[in-house]
Amino acid sequence: MPHHGNEEEHLQEQQGNGRQEPVVRDNRKVDPVTGEARHPEGGGSAPGAGSEAADSDGDALAQAEEILNGIEVPAEESVAQGVSAGSTSAEAAELKNDLLRLQAEYVNYRKRVERDRAVAGEMAVIGVLNSLLPVLDDVDAARQHGDLADGPFAAIAAKLENALKTYGLVRIDETGVEFDPTIHEALIQQPGEDIEVDTVSQVLRSGYKSGERVLRAAQVIVAVPA
Repeated sequence: MPHHGNEEEHLQEQQGNGRQEPVVRDNRKVDPVTGEARHPEGGGSAPGAGSEAADSDGDALAQAEEILNGIEVPAEESVAQGVSAGSTSAEAAELKNDLLRLQAEYVNYRKRVERDRAVAGEMAVIGVLNSLLPVLDDVDAARQHGDLADGPFAAIAAKLENALKTYGLVRIDETGVEFDPTIHEALIQQPGEDIEVDTVSQVLRSGYKSGERVLRAAQVIVAVPA
C-alpha cells in the first residue's frame, strides 16, 4: 500500500494496524553496485569462527604429535640430540664399531676360557692315568705269572682296567703290526722271515694312549727284513 511521509510515520502506522511486513536482507558477499567484497558487520569474522579455527588448529597439532610419536627414530639419529645429522651418524657408526669389537673380544675370550678349561680337564685326567701306569704294569706282570687267573684280585684288576677305559685309556700291545716310531720304542731288532717292512714281533712292556695323545710308547722287539 503506497504511503507518503517519512519512514517513521509509516512504521508507526504499520504497528498501529497490527501488521508487520517482511524484512528483506541482502546477504550477497559482493556489492552489485561497486563490485567490492562486503565484510560482515563488526569488521571481523562471524561469531564462533575464532573458536572453530582454534579447535581445528588444536586437532591438527594433536594429529601431528600422534604421527611423530608413531615414527620410530633410528638409533643413529637418537644417539645425540641437538647435534647435526652428519655428526650424529658418525658418532653412531663409531659406537656401533666399538660395540662390534667389544662383542668379538668377548666371544674370543669365552672360547679361550672354554678351551683352557677343556685342556685343564684333559691334563688332569692324563695326570691320573700316568700315575696309574705302574699299577697296570704290576697287574700285567701278575697276569703273565698266572697270579690273576681267578679269584677276587682278578675281578678287582678287571674293574680297574674297565674304569680306566671309560677315560679313554687304550693299551698298545699288538704284535704282527708295522713298527710305528710314534707309539713303539724298539729295544731289540732281529732279522725276520717273510716280511717286507719292520714289524713288531714281541711286546716287552705295553704302551698306553689316551685319545690321540700317547702316554707311553710300547717297548717292543722289531723284526726287520733279512
